[in-house]
Amino acid sequence: MFGTRIYRGGVSALLLLLFAMPALAQSFRVQCPDDTALHPKSATGVVSDGIKCQQISGGDGYSTMANGTQTYMFSFGPLSGLADIKNGLPGTEPASVFNTVWPYPINDGQHDVTTFNGAIGLVPDPEAGNAITGHVDPRPIMDVGVMNGNIPAPTMAIDEDDEFFLTLTNVGMIMRPDLFERHTVHFHGYPNASSFYDGVPDASVAINIGGSFTYYYLAPDAGTYFWHCHITPPEHLQMGMVGQIYVRPRQNRVPSGASLYAALQAQQADPRTRCGTDILCSTPLPRVNNGATHGPNKSNSPMLYAYNDGDGSTGYDVEYPIQIHGFDPNFHFVGMTFNPEPFTDMRDKYFLLNGRSYPDTVTQGPMSTQASDGTPHFSQPLPTLINIPLGGRALLRISDLDVTEFQTLASLGIPMHVVGINARLLRDVSGNDMTYDTNSITLGGGESIDVILDAHDVNLYPAGSTYYLYTPNLDHLSNDAENFGGLMTEVHICKSVDPITKVCTN
Repeated sequence: MFGTRIYRGGVSALLLLLFAMPALAQSFRVQCPDDTALHPKSATGVVSDGIKCQQISGGDGYSTMANGTQTYMFSFGPLSGLADIKNGLPGTEPASVFNTVWPYPINDGQHDVTTFNGAIGLVPDPEAGNAITGHVDPRPIMDVGVMNGNIPAPTMAIDEDDEFFLTLTNVGMIMRPDLFERHTVHFHGYPNASSFYDGVPDASVAINIGGSFTYYYLAPDAGTYFWHCHITPPEHLQMGMVGQIYVRPRQNRVPSGASLYAALQAQQADPRTRCGTDILCSTPLPRVNNGATHGPNKSNSPMLYAYNDGDGSTGYDVEYPIQIHGFDPNFHFVGMTFNPEPFTDMRDKYFLLNGRSYPDTVTQGPMSTQASDGTPHFSQPLPTLINIPLGGRALLRISDLDVTEFQTLASLGIPMHVVGINARLLRDVSGNDMTYDTNSITLGGGESIDVILDAHDVNLYPAGSTYYLYTPNLDHLSNDAENFGGLMTEVHICKSVDPITKVCTN
């Protein structure tokens, strides 16, 4: 994902020479305004938290499979929010954090970039009186961005009504210098009003090597979405350019003790979310007002919700993004060796949850892979160990961007309560509840599903107990030719769970 030092030299210095970009005449930039018409500064100059920003790199890298095999990838990597991403959190930051200048001398070579959440490379603009304008020094961007691949791609998370500025910087593919690959960001299924920012190159723009582009989104509807590169999608998705984005609902901001039903009623005054006769309405009122109010969760923090439900039915204590993906090792090997890629013969043999197969899925902390420059990179920062507090509920945000297989996940012991499919609450426009319980779900590539594991009954689910989330497709429980791997992880019931780190105490 990123090197442990801001300067590694060698490979990245060579790329800089190839690009020949003077510090003051370069095409890398970031964009993260601290004041907009929708989110102006306060009278005292405080920047609104409603402006969220993120910077990512497009390039290549390596990941490590559960049998020890190192796999080459085309991939996205983080260029902001590095400290959060290393800790398994989304890399999306408010403007006040994103626009933080790297606090040490650019060339000191001694400081760990993984402790920094601002935008890598952001420096004062000498042509604007040293103001922060999005001007960057390309050297740290290249040093951190080269061989920066993550699987899955950096997670993004925003709140409804946020303005989201996402900068994609194409740093090139050091292992395939013959490929002048462009990259885009396409939010699959995301209700984006402008095709210009949709990432489909036929109708928008594609970013060349040595360039940056900032996408703009106004977050309209809560739910779990995903994103990928839309340049040669079968190739770039198979090679690892896939990630997840989710939108948190307005209902999270309802004051403590206030009626959830009344808050959802008030949303009907907003033309973006009111229902009327729209069968695609994302905020239908429940048929009956059950009097639910916004209360605390198991950690005594305000309860969080998957959707604007009006009745508290999608409340949860902890959430886990889970990206399903698969790798064909032959396709990846050929992709690194300058040979034609066998698209019609593509067949996955590694089956991944957040870029890992079992038993790596239950290993806490980021996984690193040594790249061609000899430096370890945190290639797979996101574990899939699910810790649920005693008597609590866990929201699983599951998405699938596998290009060759349908994938099934089953829960052994704790029923799955399915509350949303493809970023839509399962409720009809008349308010009827269409959620359901099941012991397994099946997804094709390009689908998402929101599942709650409800362990509120402490007699059935005592602290210290372990359950499994796994695929019943036995050939998907393997790491290439080895058994006992693939799509499987563990679910632990804990006395308590830290809501940020997800660490379990018993």
